[in-house]
Amino acid sequence: MADSFDFELVSPERLLLSATVTEVVLPGADGEMTVMAHHAPTMTTIKPGVVTVVMADGKSDRFVVFGGFADIVPEGCTLLAESAVAVADIDRASLAQRLQNAREDFADATTDAGKQKAQEYLDQLTTLEAAI
Repeated sequence: MADSFDFELVSPERLLLSATVTEVVLPGADGEMTVMAHHAPTMTTIKPGVVTVVMADGKSDRFVVFGGFADIVPEGCTLLAESAVAVADIDRASLAQRLQNAREDFADATTDAGKQKAQEYLDQLTTLEAAI
């Protein structure tokens, strides 16, 4: 059995999860990364995506995060998300509304930088829609 460590997922609204886990898969800015016990100290930005958490009892849970950063130390990991929700709690209508708003933002953007930012956000939401 893999060693366990403490994991916390925090958003500005609330603490979503504080648990002893064996593995966490994070959507890091440079790609997905798996955090396990005794991980080298690391701090990374998090891009919008799905976080998969494997609990010490073997059960897993998934959360959608919209950016943030993770602080990883050998004893644990804390993910501070800009916004987060459990996949089981996702309101598909809310996600559809976010997608519609992102499409409108892209259409309304007047600068190249604005269009690029809107397109990146739209791409991330589309990826999340496919993940759930």
